[in-house]
Amino acid sequence: MRTLVVLALLAVLVLAATAYESHESMESHEYLNPFLNRRRASDFIQSDTRLRGITQERIRERSKAHYEHQRELCEDYYPCEMYAYRHGYPAAYKHYFGGRRRTK
Repeated sequence: MRTLVVLALLAVLVLAATAYESHESMESHEYLNPFLNRRRASDFIQSDTRLRGITQERIRERSKAHYEHQRELCEDYYPCEMYAYRHGYPAAYKHYFGGRRRTK
């Protein structure tokens, strides 16, 4: 009987030691909701940095290389695209649009 009481007391102590959760971990806001909303997540990035990146992307879109324009034009025209799969985009562009002059 005495051993049973000692074992029960020991089990209660082990349970209390392992199951105890400190109040400090409950103070954290991440405990209840670990995800950030979009507005708080965007606060880490400075707005001028984002705008500069967007502006540079727009500039790159407007000043594409000549071969990129040719490839996009060929991709939009299905026979040219099929020809390009076999012979390459430069040859396909030349075959379908070579006689035309493009002006900007």
